[in-house]
Parts: sequence; structure tokens; C-alpha cells
Amino acid sequence: MGARGLISLKKMRVRGVQAGDLAQVIDIDAGITGLRKPDYWAEILQRYGSGRRQQRFFLVAEAEGRIEGFVIGEVRDWEFGSPPCGWVFAISVRPEARLAGAGTALLESICEGFRKLGVTKLRTMLSRDNSLILSFFRSQGMMAAPFIPLEKDLE
Repeated sequence: MGARGLISLKKMRVRGVQAGDLAQVIDIDAGITGLRKPDYWAEILQRYGSGRRQQRFFLVAEAEGRIEGFVIGEVRDWEFGSPPCGWVFAISVRPEARLAGAGTALLESICEGFRKLGVTKLRTMLSRDNSLILSFFRSQGMMAAPFIPLEKDLE
């Protein structure tokens, strides 16, 4: 637990990302992945944070003026023969905000956005060895999907 202690869920709100949030998003991601990717995050902000396309979401959880986590996703239509469904491709929370429900609040908020668009299915993909995020998604009621990811080295 950090010096701030546990974050109160009552003080946390989920909202759309703003350009001024980007430095904190980069810090959260770098703290978890060990990599700073400012150019990548600038492009993600432009693509998902602009509000230009109703089917894209980039949400942040904020408490006391600090970004505690974020979630990014979009509705995808008919890929792999699947009816429209919501995809979450990124969710990260500061370690000290995890026990306060930041991840749950973020996932519930993006799911509500998907529901408003008529979507009834949520999907994501993650690395098999990421037990933390796998445990989180399972705690949220997610289970194995009917798709199998395949890959091939191109070099």
C-alpha cells in the first residue's frame, strides 16, 4: 500500500479521459509494464479519447484529482463472424487503488457504455501468464470464449 493508503470508492469517479490526464496514464502503464510509451499513448488518446466515434471508449477513474486507473475499448462489428460485441483491450489500475474497486468501477462503466449501444457481449484477450488480470476478469464473471487465438512468427 502506498503512502496515500487505500482510496475510497466513494471519492472515485469514472469519466472520459482528457488530454491533461495523459501523463498520469503513461505513469500508470509504465509502473506496470516497465516501459514508457508516450508516442503510443498520444495516438491512443487521439484515436479513443476524442469522442469523435461513439463506439470507442477511453475512461479514467479519478480520486482527489489523481488518475487511479483507466480502461480502453470499443464495439467491434462482425469480426470473426461475431455479432457486435464490446472489446476491452486495456485496463490498468495503480496497485494502491486495486482494493478500492477501481478496476470494477472502470469495467462496469465501459460495460454500461457498451449496453447503451445495444451490445450484449464483452470480450478481451490477455496473456496466459498474466494471473493478476486473469483473476480480475474471472472475478467479474468473464470466462473462456469460443474463439482460439492463433499466431505465426513472420521472421
